[in-house]
Amino acid sequence: HVQLVESGGGSVQAGGSLTLSCAASGLRSTSYYCMAWFRQAPGKEREGVAGITMHDPDARDTTYYTNSVKGRFTISRDNAKDTVFLQMNSLKPGDTAVYYCAVDSGICLDASLSKLGWFFDWGQGTQVTVSS
Repeated sequence: HVQLVESGGGSVQAGGSLTLSCAASGLRSTSYYCMAWFRQAPGKEREGVAGITMHDPDARDTTYYTNSVKGRFTISRDNAKDTVFLQMNSLKPGDTAVYYCAVDSGICLDASLSKLGWFFDWGQGTQVTVSS
């Protein structure tokens, strides 16, 4: 069981920035994991936002993003602290949602962000509200 704790949500005006953090506990240092951010807006399905592989033995920096956030959001990691970050710039009202951190075993794949069922543990979520 992996515990995930998100932080950094809040309210900003359109065009503003926020950085979300997800601290994981219970990861095996010798195993690699796909860590991803998902979001869910009221009345909408949960969608994948960004993903990155933790503890990647090949030290790949491959990142994955949903099309709507490419060029605005950046996912990064601190393997030593088992923490993943989501830097969100040029925020739009359409980015308003509860953002969740999630973990899957193995490296992230192209399909990871569309496969919610692959992720076995989830954080409690953090609210991001963008006003126009």
